[in-house]
Amino acid sequence: MESGNQKLKLFTENDREVKVSAQRLSHRGKTKLPLITDRHRMATSLKNLSAARQAIAETIQIHELWEILNQEEDWIDLEIMTGLCFPDSSDDDHQSAVIRAMFKSRRYFKFKPDRFLPHTEDQVAEIIALEQKAAREQRLIDVGAAWVRSTLSGSVVEPGVDHRELTEILKDFYLFEKDSPRCEIARALVKKVQLKSPEAVFDHLVAVGAWSADENLDLLRYRIPTDFSQPVIEKAQSLRIPTEEDLKASGRVDLTHLATLTIDGQSTLDFDDALSVEPRDGHVLVGIHISDVAQSVKKGHPLDAEARARGSSIYMPDQRISMMPPVLAENRLSLKKDCIRPAISTMVKIDPRGEIVSYDIFASIIRVKHQLSYYEANGNAEQAETINCLYDIATRFREKRLGQGALQITLPEINIWLDDTGAPVINRVNRESPGRLLIAEMMILSNWLAARFLTEKKIPAVFRSQPKPKDRILKNGPGTLFQNWMQRKLLNRFALRPEPDRHCGLGLDAYVTASSPIRKYFDLVTQRQIRAALGLEKAYTRTEIEEIIDRLSRPMADIGRVQYRRNRYWLLKYLEGRVGEKEEAIVLQRRRNGYAILLKAYMIECTLPQSSGIDLKAENLIRVTIQHVNARRNILSVFLG
Repeated sequence: MESGNQKLKLFTENDREVKVSAQRLSHRGKTKLPLITDRHRMATSLKNLSAARQAIAETIQIHELWEILNQEEDWIDLEIMTGLCFPDSSDDDHQSAVIRAMFKSRRYFKFKPDRFLPHTEDQVAEIIALEQKAAREQRLIDVGAAWVRSTLSGSVVEPGVDHRELTEILKDFYLFEKDSPRCEIARALVKKVQLKSPEAVFDHLVAVGAWSADENLDLLRYRIPTDFSQPVIEKAQSLRIPTEEDLKASGRVDLTHLATLTIDGQSTLDFDDALSVEPRDGHVLVGIHISDVAQSVKKGHPLDAEARARGSSIYMPDQRISMMPPVLAENRLSLKKDCIRPAISTMVKIDPRGEIVSYDIFASIIRVKHQLSYYEANGNAEQAETINCLYDIATRFREKRLGQGALQITLPEINIWLDDTGAPVINRVNRESPGRLLIAEMMILSNWLAARFLTEKKIPAVFRSQPKPKDRILKNGPGTLFQNWMQRKLLNRFALRPEPDRHCGLGLDAYVTASSPIRKYFDLVTQRQIRAALGLEKAYTRTEIEEIIDRLSRPMADIGRVQYRRNRYWLLKYLEGRVGEKEEAIVLQRRRNGYAILLKAYMIECTLPQSSGIDLKAENLIRVTIQHVNARRNILSVFLG
């Protein structure tokens, strides 16, 4: 209609006027059409022309053209291509038909205005593969959208092959979103169904049985294995464990005469530490005995590689994932009652004032005589003398650490487990009970002495240190619940390195963890270093220790998050049934639109919205009502009253 400044005003067959750049034209004919004043007649004329040209285009066999021309390496102009298609006719209509045919199918020719370049055979094969992939993906989107609609409406669809594949696509999308392998298919599916929330994807996966309503998604996000492969199980079953005769003939110190005991939680299945007490020449000889896991699980063995990949056992209210296969963790390596086991023993000579006179670390064999739970230890009359002695030594050792600057944070622990119906049950654990306190302090004592031993031998290990806290709230005495909670927030992160450094939180000059080699790979590594100091194996080098620390830093952080979030999930699940109940809370600090508070009964933080006319201060004791809880979405809301 008009032309100027490289812009064209066009009238289209759809009776519309548009402005486009001249560069956007794919073809311009030489024939000029007469302008008709009647717009409707002109649009009809263009439609008829377009239909005629399209009919001609459908007679062109693009594949046959390509078979003739695919060896050509130069561009073929429109006139030559039209002549090849229509030897007897080559007007504007035929040229337009060629362009229409080529534009519709990009499989065989590269297209530019007025010229074409044949693709190579490899390029055609690649294009066909991409077309097939796109068609398959579109089918998945269509099938998936229909499936999700039917599921969310309550209908049951028998799953097919596509549904299984779609399930994996949707799982990955829910877990990893844009980082999922086929997120574009999932996004297109979600858009087609018009899902308003990612939770609808979760609901669908639960409805079709792919996930449970309480699925532990963190295990999937962090790709944490929950079972052991068959080859690993077979390796564990075939692992040679020293017999009683082997152990007694190995030169280890025989301590089977001692009245050794273990104290653990009621659900514990893997026992890796035991204690003994023996009067000796006016002193007390305290034995801390750790299962010698490294005696059987050798460095470089497939079971060692499996433990290293896992990093640690994982304990959650609804699931326990062992670092070692259960046949080892709960049986052959475990310090089970009445079973002779190899151990690394630390014998500590303590005078009547509770002072450490000397210590010795050596390879031993032991037999546990008594297996107690914390509850049993707190009220066991038969073992009262032993437990009272250990408790007295433990409290004296703690006092010594506190005198050396240790920071003792005393907070109740909320223990969560599931009953036979799968419902969460909680109880408040007193971590200062005699059984728990003496075990905690005896393990700290053992680990400190192991750190001293390795330092004196100049052997690198996974030493644990901690800087001073950012600020010190607790100074004298145990402090209030508020002070202990806030003090914990001010702790600096611990550090792991091959050489010793001060652990300010424990008030000790050096520290390792070697008391849980069945459950923690760092402890197994340090146990191997102790064995090396005893001449039982070759030590890791400093570089190897650094590599182990570096390699395990990420998985150990992931495990910490998984355990914390799973405990929080089940605690919130418990609170879902307590909406409307009133709870005591402590104000922790003021925030922009409210206050951070701590629900005392459950030791969980949440936000209290600011109420008009009420000004709260840190450490105020208040009463709140639980308003809304959603464990899956990590929501806990309360209001004052």
